[in-house]
Amino acid sequence: MTHVTYHKPVLLNEAIRFLVTDPHGIYVDGTLGGGGHSARILKGLSEKGRLYGIDQDDDALRVAAERFAGEDRVSLIRGNFGYMDVLLPKGAAGKLSGILLDLGVSSHQINEPERGFSFQNDGPLDMRMGAMQDLTAATIVNGYEYEELRNLFFEFGEERESPRIARAIIRDRPFETTGQLRESIASVIPERFQNKSLARIFQALRIAVNSELSMLKRALEKGTDLLREEGRFVVITYHSLEDRLCKNYFRYGNFEGKPVKDFYGNDITPLQAVTKKVVTPSPGEVADNPRARSAKLRAAARRASTGNNGGAS
Repeated sequence: MTHVTYHKPVLLNEAIRFLVTDPHGIYVDGTLGGGGHSARILKGLSEKGRLYGIDQDDDALRVAAERFAGEDRVSLIRGNFGYMDVLLPKGAAGKLSGILLDLGVSSHQINEPERGFSFQNDGPLDMRMGAMQDLTAATIVNGYEYEELRNLFFEFGEERESPRIARAIIRDRPFETTGQLRESIASVIPERFQNKSLARIFQALRIAVNSELSMLKRALEKGTDLLREEGRFVVITYHSLEDRLCKNYFRYGNFEGKPVKDFYGNDITPLQAVTKKVVTPSPGEVADNPRARSAKLRAAARRASTGNNGGAS
């Protein structure tokens, strides 16, 4: 396994353009993966620049360690980006020039059947991003009650057929493999809709297993505190749940999307959006890398002081 085949970075040029504004700065790649984004970040840094790469996947860390062997400007950290405030050195608070989060599942994780991320490959119902957590997809589908499954599939997968699918899972369990789960779901969904429903259910399970939305919320809040004035926050999302959280937080400083005003009627938010509208991959990138098709990039900068709102749509 090499860094070339591990994962193809999405929106690479766009991410670096918005992220790297100070070649001497300190940056964090919170979703290190195979190091594709990190390698490009390093190209924009001087000898004084510094990069911290965070990942909870041991495979990713091994690939990145090989890729950046002998690179003194890089420090690799094992952990979840949601805890970057405790993973990074204490002196980093308020000093970061930029933070990058690419929230997609890596090609390596999808292509490894034993990780259980894909309904297209038969493997164990795992779906853990890292080995540090205990909860697996098997625990959920075999142990949750009907209402819990239905609500999970609807909230995290936005699947309209959640009740029908939850009942089928209750009927057919226990499950050990992704193939068994796929067969159960397919038994109650018309063939022409199966791939979309399967994608939504597997997404919902992955989000639940890895606490993805709560970790994203924590990363946005804690990461903002770590940024210096004018430091950049760049996030690449792949579904509406993630994108909505980022859009609301970048614009309003909260996840509900409700403006909080100061005495003068200005929105109070620690960040200023720097992308006028959401950035998406070019047709050429999607043709070259189909997994990029749903990617959306948003970027914001830490305000020097609260005041005028520069929200984007």
